[in-house]
Parts: sequence; C-alpha cells; structure tokens
Amino acid sequence: MKDNVITPSTRLCAVIGNPVGHSMSPAIHNAAFNFLNLDYVYVAFKVEDVKNVLTGMRALTNFRGLSVTIPHKIDIIKYVDEINDIDRSIGSINTVINEDGKLIGLGTDGPAALKALVDAGVELCGKNVVMVGSGGVARAIAFTLAQKAEVGKISLLDIDQGMLQGLALDLKSGTKADIESFVSNDASIAKVMEYANVIINCTPVGMYPREGVSIVPVELLKAGQAVFDVVYNPLETKMLSDAKSRGLIAVSGVDMFLNQAAMQFEHFTGVEAPIEEMRRVLMEKLKI
Repeated sequence: MKDNVITPSTRLCAVIGNPVGHSMSPAIHNAAFNFLNLDYVYVAFKVEDVKNVLTGMRALTNFRGLSVTIPHKIDIIKYVDEINDIDRSIGSINTVINEDGKLIGLGTDGPAALKALVDAGVELCGKNVVMVGSGGVARAIAFTLAQKAEVGKISLLDIDQGMLQGLALDLKSGTKADIESFVSNDASIAKVMEYANVIINCTPVGMYPREGVSIVPVELLKAGQAVFDVVYNPLETKMLSDAKSRGLIAVSGVDMFLNQAAMQFEHFTGVEAPIEEMRRVLMEKLKI
C-alpha cells in the first residue's frame, strides 16, 4: 500500500477460498503494490458463502478485485455479471474485477500455464498431453491447450468419474481437440504414459501433507517427455525431482503461479506487474 498507510481511498483486493491460510498471494501482491507505491492492499478471506461475498463486493466501492481459489472457481461463475465466451466454456474462473459495481469474471490459470510451458521450451503442437485431475485448474489448462496450443491429444484421468466425464464432454463439444478419458488407477496411468509427450499434474498430490508422493511412478517416465506440476509448495515436488532425475524438462507450478498472479495484478491495477519482485518474495516465502 502507498507509504504503508491505509486510507479511505485505498483499494482492496483479496483471495477467497477454503482453506486459504496457506496462500502466498497476499505476500506477493502486497510486495508488488509497495514496490510500485500503489494505494492498494491485499488480504485473504476464508469463505464458504461465495454469493454473499460478491453481494458485498458490489456494495463496497473500494473493493477492486478478487483472486478465487479452491473450492470456489466453478461455483462463483453463477454470481458474476459478465464473463467472456472462452471462460464460460471452461466453466472455471479465478479472478473477479469490480467495475463500479459490475462484477467481471475471468480466468488467468490457463494462459499462465501455457506461458510457463512455452517459456520452458515445451513443444505442444501435435503432442499428446496427459492431464491428471479434472477440477477448476485442470479445466482451465485443458481448454487453453485445446484452443490455443494445437495439441494432438489430451488424455484426462481422475478418480472422480462424474467430474472427469463432465470435463471430457465439455472439451469434446467446445474444442476440436482429440479427447480421451480414464478413471485414474495404476493401469490407466501406465497405459497413457506409453504415448505421453507432456504430463501435467492438476491434483494436490505432492503438496503438503502428501509430500514425497508422485501421481506418476518414476519408472514410467521416458526420454523426451516434459513434466509440469501445478503444485508450487513444496518448491520441488517428487514428480518434478523424478523428471529431473530422468533428464526431462520439469516445469514448476511456481512459474504458473507467478504468471497468473502477474496477470491478476495487471487486471486489478492497470499497471505492468513487477514480476521479478513478486518472484523474489515468493521464493523467500517458499524457502522458509
């Protein structure tokens, strides 16, 4: 916040979720506001009632923006006033902007993931992508890859058959990508890994308290593959360390997290995000 003073003109941004105590978003957004001397402050709210949060947001003229995390990324769409066709087809958003009482929903997860993959040198055009998980983040990434990266095939796996089939059907009807889906188990993971070029973990596996666990056994990894884990805490998950041990491209969830945060920051403020300052603060927090 500007000069570290909150005034009646200070603009409020927040992250909402449940749980939310682990979120790094307040630290990196506030560091960015301070770095650029902007009159903004960013806080975290544990939230169950999304509908009434947005009612309050409309009423508070200084309440500029929301970051939205688990479990609200899908449900919140029902309560915003405007959303573009791409994000509506994805069915998941992670950002709400308050434009004078009009709430605009959008997603930065998909573009942030695509940027992380491209920046790491991962080739996507015509490639076979295996995605484990079918929740909000998986939806955003899958639709973005299908619509913008010209991937060859997307193989979806999840233990939740209803959610899995819902995403598969939405992708088949909303994109031109070749989509297949499997209930996630040892056999189905082994099957898709035979032809996978890019493997993406969109589940919490590997994150505290399930550190030291990978969704894909190391012996199934093969030369030439790329591995992307959306988990960013711990800094290097077992899945990523396994990929590195096999000499594969390993893309950290840190890169996606920073990209999506920078995109949100720019929507909140209209100012280019100081991404290296945001990275510095995030890395300090992750190494504590």
